[in-house]
Amino acid sequence: MSRRKQPDSPLFPLQPPVPDFTFERAAHRDGFWPVAGADEAGRGPLAGPVVAAAVILDPDAIPAGLNDSKLLSAEQREALFEEILATSTVSIASSSSARIDTTDILKASLDAMRRAVHGLELAARIVLVDGRDVPPGLSCHAKAIVKGDSRSVSIAAASIVAKVTRDRMMARADAIFPLYGFAHHAGYATEKHRTAIESHGPCSLHRMSFRPFRQV
Repeated sequence: MSRRKQPDSPLFPLQPPVPDFTFERAAHRDGFWPVAGADEAGRGPLAGPVVAAAVILDPDAIPAGLNDSKLLSAEQREALFEEILATSTVSIASSSSARIDTTDILKASLDAMRRAVHGLELAARIVLVDGRDVPPGLSCHAKAIVKGDSRSVSIAAASIVAKVTRDRMMARADAIFPLYGFAHHAGYATEKHRTAIESHGPCSLHRMSFRPFRQV
């Protein structure tokens, strides 16, 4: 007779997964080392670049608290960003809004990740990539991991570097295009941003292939 699975106790709710070094250790056992994590930030906004990062962590100096950048506060991301740069091998690349419009957001994102991986000072033997797609043109092995930023610390580190870098880029863009509030919403489709677009029209940072700009 099978036992019915009991519901989770409200006293002990399921905790969200925390990224660890499991994928990296498995790659090492298979003879692939160093291992890089790769991720991007900024696929959804109406304006600005998509930014990708590749990170090779030092197994003896992994920053505490690495997690999916979306689950961290801005202060936590900033602190971890500095620690990652101080302890890891890091490379960053971006694709502009013009490149996104010329190709599409997926191709532009994957190309930025490819360039970030190739820019690493230490050549990776394998890259763990967040999502379902592996960037074409890599010169090493690669593995796509769905929700990888909450499963692999290397990908989590890359997600933090990409997010902080892009947020800083959009804060600088705010000084050049002050009418849109980029420092506050980083180009995402907030009500304030949409209102600014209706009032002033798009600027050169806007992705004209995205709604509401795309002509049907």
